[in-house]
Amino acid sequence: MTTATVEGRIEAALDRIRPAIRRDGGDVWLVKVDADVAYVQMIGACGGCPASHATLKGGIEAVVREDVPEIRAVEQL
Repeated sequence: MTTATVEGRIEAALDRIRPAIRRDGGDVWLVKVDADVAYVQMIGACGGCPASHATLKGGIEAVVREDVPEIRAVEQL
């Protein structure tokens, strides 16, 4: 996947935040992009963590929207 595509740019943004997520025993995968929303799946320790919504909105979404401004939201599947 080339980083020139929206998906590639989202993956590159996720790669920036993955080390912090992995330190807590989890990971995040890009599942799909539909219109201007990126849908991700949080796995491992992050999958059932009560703080996963805060991680999603405060960390993952912020980084993705900074790097890929045409994405308006990141939602968890």
